[in-house]
This record gives sequence, structure tokens and C-alpha cells, in this order.
Amino acid sequence: MKTYYGAETIKALENFPISGLKPNPIYISSIVYIKKAAARVNNHLGTLDNKIALSIAKTCDEILAGKFADQFVIDPYQAGAGTSIHMNVNEVIANRASEISHLDIHPNDHVNMSQSTNDVIPCSIRIACLILLPKLLKQLKELTLSFDRKSKQLSRIIKSGRTHLQDALPITLGQEFTAYSKAIKIDGERINLAVDNLLKIGIGGTAVGTGINTHPDYHKMMVKELKNLTKLPLKSSGNLIESMQNTADFLHLSSMLRNLAQTLIRIGNDLRLLASGPKTGLAEINLPEVQKGSSIMPGKVNPSIVEMLTMVCFQVIGYDQAILLSSMSGQLELNVMLPLIAYNLIEQIKILTNSVGVFREKCVDGITANKEMCNYWLQKSSGIAAVLNPYLKYDKTAQLVKLSLQTNIPLKDLVVQKGYLTQKQADRIFSATTLTKPNLKLKIK
Repeated sequence: MKTYYGAETIKALENFPISGLKPNPIYISSIVYIKKAAARVNNHLGTLDNKIALSIAKTCDEILAGKFADQFVIDPYQAGAGTSIHMNVNEVIANRASEISHLDIHPNDHVNMSQSTNDVIPCSIRIACLILLPKLLKQLKELTLSFDRKSKQLSRIIKSGRTHLQDALPITLGQEFTAYSKAIKIDGERINLAVDNLLKIGIGGTAVGTGINTHPDYHKMMVKELKNLTKLPLKSSGNLIESMQNTADFLHLSSMLRNLAQTLIRIGNDLRLLASGPKTGLAEINLPEVQKGSSIMPGKVNPSIVEMLTMVCFQVIGYDQAILLSSMSGQLELNVMLPLIAYNLIEQIKILTNSVGVFREKCVDGITANKEMCNYWLQKSSGIAAVLNPYLKYDKTAQLVKLSLQTNIPLKDLVVQKGYLTQKQADRIFSATTLTKPNLKLKIK
């Protein structure tokens, strides 16, 4: 295998043999977009020779097409700011461009002209996230549609609601699933708000945001060129010094991903509870069987997909905590923790995208209801008593609940036995059509 990287990459490999992890290809592509744009802009401004610029751009196209992927080898736990991975990319491009042009192309003087790690890496993180996020947002939209379809399928199945893990007023399975759909939709909208902030780039600020060693028109032209290359609606950050110092946009996105993670954990917990048993739990729904649940207990089925999703979400929350600590650890003109922010943020998006898709396909789409168990728990629930409040008032209803628990007589039967309501009146009040929606207009006749 021919090696295209050089001395700085080799030093980084020697200095940082930490995790064995390699950079995400989309992250590398995002840096390469910047290199190609810079070569074009510098050439247009007359600061970079035409042949050199064309060779750099051609090499960038090769990398963007998937070549030389094995040349990007720097561990995410590396020198601060991302100098190691940045020089890895500079060296690969310079050596390959020199090979195809027969020119002496330098990684710093030519490939890195008008750039610094301090403006390239934050800009590349933004571009990488913007490229990756549409896939996650698409998966979230599909998940909301899946929950919507499921809510319609289950709309007529009435069951006991539960608050504090205790009996509560009735609800339908469909209503529960409608709420899940809405929660995922709102989280997607929050992520979209974070996307808007990522569009603001500070490329051209170089080392501290002052734009030293660049042409006065370089920043403006780079924004336009990157917009054309990436097909993203990028725009100037407006203050390049702030762009060097502040990683709050990354933290904002991470926090929205964390919010999504906790929503998914909460929904997953609900599904596991509703499917618990099947003989000693609630067993109100059935989750699809995807594999054997035990190496010792024949026939055991576990909520394996939900368990996977929950572990992914725990990891996302952990990544977010590290991004928070990294973001608050910047000093003066730079945040040196950018490599960790880059790795964690990209991983958050990647594993959420993959796990949400699997969760939808292998779990949510295949959920079925156990109508008999839903009705069984509904009839035993004391929470249903609240529907009597408008007619018998709270205290009298509370006495009936205690008596029902003591005698094991259903409330509906007890209220008739006591002469508080006729059978016809009880049937109307306890009917499936009135138990799960506003009912104060209902009159006893």
C-alpha cells in the first residue's frame, strides 16, 4: 500500500495511539470540500498558481469519490484544535497532487493557503453535520408516520391509563401512540432549529478570526464557493472572531439530540412496560420477536430492539455531556477541544439515525394489541371511578372505590347495586365512546 501522508501524520500516529478509531468519511469529505474551495478561490484571487490549484482540486475530487480512504488515520483523541487530522488531509492532498502534476506541491504553503486549523475544523464540523442530519430527520419523520399508522390501527382499543404507575382514567392505545408520534415530531422540529445555526460559517478567520494571511475578498468568496460545492445554503457567520471562540452551535445541536434520546428512552420504557409478561406483566401489546430471548429459558422473548435503542440513547447522552464539558473549556481565541466535539457530534447523529430506523422497522411497525388483556385491566382498574365525579361527587365516589377494592365488585356493577345509577345510565357513562374524551355535556336521563 502506497502511503500519501507525511511527517506530521506519522508524528500524530506515534503520539496518539489511543482508541484505534478512525475519522468518519463524511468528516474527511467536509475538510476536503474546504481544500477544494480554497484552491479555487486563491487561484481566482491570483495568490495560487493555476496548475497547482487544478491539481489540488483534482485530488480533492478523487477523495470525494472515495479514493484514498485508508490514508486518513488519525485517532479522534489527538492534539488540540484538530491540527493532527488537518495536517493528515493537507499531506495526502499535497502528495497526491504532486504525483499527478509532477509539481512540488506543499501541504502548508499550497493546500493550506489562507487557512488555519482554527477556522477549517469548525467549518468542517458544520458541513459534516449538515450533510448527515437530513438522514436522521427523514428517519424521525418515518417514525412519526409509523406511530400515526399504529395509532389508527389501535384507536378502538380502550384500556386503563396509568399515572404514578397506578390505575388512572381510561385511554385508548391509539391515543397513547398519537402522543408518541407528536413527541418525535417536536424533537425533529427542535433539531431543525439547530440546523439553521450550523449554516453560519467563519472560514477565512484563520488563526484568531482576524483573517490574517488572506485576501480581503477571501472569506466572502469562500462562503460562495462552499455553498456551490456542498449544495448547502451556507452564509457568513458575521463575526469570524466569535466563530473561532464559540462552540455553542455544536452544543445546541447536541442538546437537541440529547432531548431526542430521552424521548426515545421514555417511549421505549413505555413499550417495554406495556409488553411486559407475557403471563406476569401488563401484556397489553405484543412486540415483534426478533431473536431468542435466553440461552437457558426456552421460548423466552425479550424486547431486544428497544433495549438496543435505549443503550444507543444512553451513549448519545454521554456524548452530549462530553460536548458540554468541551464547549465550556475554550479559552480566549480558541476552543482546543474541537476534535472531541467533532467525533462525538458526528457519532451522535450516526448512531441515532441507524437505531431509529431499526426501531421503526423491527419494532414499531410490527406492534400488535392484546385486546383481551387491555379489557381485563380496564375492568379491574379503580382509576375509572373518576368518570363518576360529575354525578356522585368526589367523596361518595371515593367510598365506592374502597368498597370495590374490598369486595372485588366492578365499579360499574356496584354503582347500580347501590342504586346510585340505573343500568342504562351506568352503561352510558362507562361506554367506550365516552370514557376517553370530554364528557361534561353528558346528562343522566
